[in-house]
Amino acid sequence: MPALLDVKGLNCPLPVLRVKKKIKDLAIDETMQILATDPGAARDVEAFCAASGNEFLGAREEAGVFVIEICRRT
Repeated sequence: MPALLDVKGLNCPLPVLRVKKKIKDLAIDETMQILATDPGAARDVEAFCAASGNEFLGAREEAGVFVIEICRRT
């Protein structure tokens, strides 16, 4: 089961800053699911993953909540 990070109600840059902090708690190859309401969060998390060597697994919207999935690789 993936780790869960709820950043609903937070706006840029807070969601990606919380992701950056939380990903350090994960083991290599562990996944995390992020719940966000900021429409730019998925794009920001994808850019963070590209810059940090982690893997962006995808994002989808469910009833106004963006569900973002990443995997720690570094």
